[in-house]
Amino acid sequence: MHTTAAGPALALLVVALIVRRQLRTRPVRATAPLIGMAVLGVLGVTALAFGVASATKDHPLTALPVALVVLTLALAVPLGVVRARTVRVWRGPDGGVLRKGTALTTALWLLSAAVHAAMAQWIDHTATAGLLGLSTLHLYLAVTYTVQGLLVRRRAARLTGEPAGTAPGTAAGAAAGAAAGAAAGAAAGAAA
Repeated sequence: MHTTAAGPALALLVVALIVRRQLRTRPVRATAPLIGMAVLGVLGVTALAFGVASATKDHPLTALPVALVVLTLALAVPLGVVRARTVRVWRGPDGGVLRKGTALTTALWLLSAAVHAAMAQWIDHTATAGLLGLSTLHLYLAVTYTVQGLLVRRRAARLTGEPAGTAPGTAAGAAAGAAAGAAAGAAAGAAA
């Protein structure tokens, strides 16, 4: 099994950047989070491919490391759900919806990082070669960040009464709200 000091340092750096961004007051946007999540996803799939290649260089993978990779990614989902509930979401003075993580959000990000680090060590121990566990970092972050982001966007949409697929306070959200209002008005007119 190969281990490097760069792996935990990279994980801490990535989590620190995410936490820093989470603690800033930011508008809830329709596409900005999706782009970041997609980039993390592509990096994650690429890193996982290299991780599998490094772990299978001398021998095939057994079922246990594969199951642990799946478990690691599955654990990212409930952590994202719980963190999403700790993010403050409110209407700003201009009518747009804002979001900001709390101290609990930060603590849960650190817990998420610790869960991944422990699972990565377990994966690498069972794989006995390569850096398969570390290679799951970006994909793990993509899954947990996507879950959190989508749930925060859903909460923001509920706050404004707009469809969940649009970001509140945006042109798309305003257009969706106007279309829904027009449809409701037409239905009320037809019923009268």
